[in-house]
Amino acid sequence: MSFEKDNTFISGRLKSVKYAVKGMFKLLTTEHSIMTQIFIAMVMIVAGFYFEISRTEWILQTLTIGVVLGVEGMNTAIEKICDFIHPGYHERIGFIKDISAGAVMLVAISAIAIGMMIYVPKFL
Repeated sequence: MSFEKDNTFISGRLKSVKYAVKGMFKLLTTEHSIMTQIFIAMVMIVAGFYFEISRTEWILQTLTIGVVLGVEGMNTAIEKICDFIHPGYHERIGFIKDISAGAVMLVAISAIAIGMMIYVPKFL
């Protein structure tokens, strides 16, 4: 794979979008953690329609879903880089991967809290 810089604005942006879509497709079709997060996101979207959440709640829910998926994607990228650099076990690589997974956990905890703030009052 060779790297060619495209100095034209329009075609350069189109290539960037093409690569981003390609990466998103790979992420969605190969990574089980993302597939799980997508399933949870779909459940939350259905719940949003069912409970007729407010515009502000939709904004928060949509932002939360995007952040969780984005951080999960970055975690996957970091893990793939680590595995490429050092395929076997290495203490420092393990440390890096643990930190990356911890970032996902922090975002997931925040997402759960936001979901509870939106949906628990609907049940009460």
